[in-house]
Amino acid sequence: MKTKALITLSLACCFIICLAATIADLSGKWTGMVRTPDGNDLQLNYVFKIDGDKLTGTGQGNGEPVPISDGKVAGDVITFKVTSNEGEVYPHTGKYYAQGDSIAMDIEVNGTKFHSTLKRVTDK
Repeated sequence: MKTKALITLSLACCFIICLAATIADLSGKWTGMVRTPDGNDLQLNYVFKIDGDKLTGTGQGNGEPVPISDGKVAGDVITFKVTSNEGEVYPHTGKYYAQGDSIAMDIEVNGTKFHSTLKRVTDK
């Protein structure tokens, strides 16, 4: 009975460590493109900062970077909002793919969802 409890506890600890390592990997600079309704491509830039299950940082499309609000991390799923300088709120939902070092991101704009794949920006 003690062996079974010890094995279960060990596996739970390993899972928590792996989850924490995955979440920590989200921190940093990310970029991607999204196609606008008029057919133009818009570059998106994000800087993510992770503290536990909270996500903060900035997002940038056209114009200056704006703060990320209501950011949450649950396993490999991230959610947050970006509010433009004009007051428009854009909810974001993404899934982090550790093996591809990418994030599949859905962005809601006026009831329409747009999709982007974000890649990590590596400083050279």
